[in-house]
Amino acid sequence: MQTEQGILRLSILVTFALAAFGVVFGVLTGSSSIIFDGVYSALDASMTILALLVSRLITQSMGERTRARLVRHFTMGFWHLEPMVLGLSGFLLIGAAGYALANAVSSLLSGGRVLAFDHAILYAALTLCVALGMALFVRRANRRIGSAFLELDAKAWMISAAMTGALFVAFAFGWAIQGTSWQSVSPYIDPAVLALVCLVVLPAPLPTVRQALADIMLVTPQDLKTHVDEVACSIVTRHGFLGHVAYVARVGRGRQIELFFIVPRGAPARSLEEWDQIRDEVGRDIGDEGPDRWLTIAFTTDPEWAT
Repeated sequence: MQTEQGILRLSILVTFALAAFGVVFGVLTGSSSIIFDGVYSALDASMTILALLVSRLITQSMGERTRARLVRHFTMGFWHLEPMVLGLSGFLLIGAAGYALANAVSSLLSGGRVLAFDHAILYAALTLCVALGMALFVRRANRRIGSAFLELDAKAWMISAAMTGALFVAFAFGWAIQGTSWQSVSPYIDPAVLALVCLVVLPAPLPTVRQALADIMLVTPQDLKTHVDEVACSIVTRHGFLGHVAYVARVGRGRQIELFFIVPRGAPARSLEEWDQIRDEVGRDIGDEGPDRWLTIAFTTDPEWAT
């Protein structure tokens, strides 16, 4: 459980188990909120499987043996798949919550529904403990790994825990008012808590979707662009160049940087080794060297080649 893929596998297994548990208990108790909780978990697990597959593709593409086979068809790598999966996951979770909210409102308007609160409380208590445990485990592990997939997975577990906590409180209240003057309210508890949970869940994936769309559209991250410009300006001053042009994009975990340095016409000739030394200098100053940094550096006397 020390790698991104290992944690995602564990999350998938636990999520599918809770999904099956939720659907069965939802049918037995007659609770649409529990059924939604199970369906939400199954949907989340399906997206986690996609995340795991993309993570494996990105990791394997860095290996020598696998790279020889994959590079023929994906010479630019698999970084672009990561924001696609994150965006799709966010959209599906928002869609599921929106559909459940519509059903909850419809149920409230039609008089609600009666359910077995004792079984519902048992489900909510067990699921709450598991969801909280997984959220804390994934978040703590991701402090070391720093994965967008694990960040989204931890957020999904926290959402699941919040949903189940709300269900637990509502079911406990419904069980407590049985046989009292408040018993007539009990049919409305299940759809009301489902509507409340959906209102909380709906905006939660929006930051992930927004970042995924920015990555897909290659929106320039300003902090990285500023850093690259500062490094390039110092290189221009240090080596007597006329200027530079920088292109920067974030694609999932990948950082794509293209730098063009404008060299004065008629400048003294330099050997290829000297140009490579300047490239090494730029790479060290930019930092974050690794398989997730795509750095291209070119030198030209014609500014048109840089635009």
